[in-house]
Amino acid sequence: MSSPDPQVRGARNHSTRSTARGPVVAVTGAASGVGDLLTRRLAASDEVRRVVAIDERRGEVPEAHWHVLDVRDPAIAEKLRGADVVVHLAVDLDLETDPAARTAYNVRGTQTVLTAAAAAGVHRVVLCTSAMVYGALPENDVPLSEDAELKATAEATGVGDLLEIERLGRRAPRAHPGLNVTVVRPAVLVGGTDTALTRYFESPRLLVVAGSRPTWQFCHVEDLVSALEYAALEKVEGEFAVGCDGWLEQEEVEELSGIRRMELPSTVALGTAARLHRIGLTPSPAGDLAYTMHPWVVSVGRLHDAGWRPKWTNEEVLAALLEEVEGRHTVAGRRLGRKDATAAGAAGATVALLGTAALVRQMRKRRGI
Repeated sequence: MSSPDPQVRGARNHSTRSTARGPVVAVTGAASGVGDLLTRRLAASDEVRRVVAIDERRGEVPEAHWHVLDVRDPAIAEKLRGADVVVHLAVDLDLETDPAARTAYNVRGTQTVLTAAAAAGVHRVVLCTSAMVYGALPENDVPLSEDAELKATAEATGVGDLLEIERLGRRAPRAHPGLNVTVVRPAVLVGGTDTALTRYFESPRLLVVAGSRPTWQFCHVEDLVSALEYAALEKVEGEFAVGCDGWLEQEEVEELSGIRRMELPSTVALGTAARLHRIGLTPSPAGDLAYTMHPWVVSVGRLHDAGWRPKWTNEEVLAALLEEVEGRHTVAGRRLGRKDATAAGAAGATVALLGTAALVRQMRKRRGI
């Protein structure tokens, strides 16, 4: 007996799903990255009645109901009507995006989604930020409680946007009674991501600032997606972190990666990073270095209490990251071409970093500074 036509089979599955119990979940930023992975997972779940997918282009999950529009468009309120939960993932943290444009998009998008969700009768919005909002400080407990004060500043890439997104999330239930907000804070995210922290492992040497005590806690994107599913199904609420259990010390990272360290005084490392960013030679501000200097490991107790467990260990995620970045070459946050990378590898990362002082002087001379 031949198999039914795939389109017919898909229609039957959709019909069955439409009559099933469970929430209608809307996902913004659904066409790529974490949004795409979550949309696929929710569309395949028997616990979800229907998935509404929103993005500026149509994605590749045919089971979802797609709406193509910018999340800053107030018309999104009509598209969210009938949804029980919105998972807002349309956030731009690209290192190469103009910072002012990135902030404008992230803040306005979150404001619009929260207001539209309330207007549409949605009862829960899930926001995804980062454990970076706790701040990386030498006095931090290891691990930090999920209730720890958010002490981050806006000095690192995108962190100012994330803090503002969280502020909007805290304010929304007061402005819109009946709307609940859940906040998910992943540790160093790995799996198709490009951040200042993943680029750290593209360097020929791992920069260690003298006197610092780096600790590393990773979060594989698959574990983040499963945690977001828990939040969408309201198996966990409030503000919580997601990541691997435990952490790795810097020495363990160096041993596992096989990449040797380059140790510099803090004044040299921070000063050089600030100058390079100021003249536009690197995408990462000096504030990003704090997250490779000081601990910001977090407990994942709330997810554990809800029955969630990570499928990945820190060691496994680090191995996956090293495999993913193989062949890429970055010095001081700037990704190099093959020719530059060969020179940097031959000279050593110390020379590459310290040698930038000459570049800074050249740039100043050209500009008459």
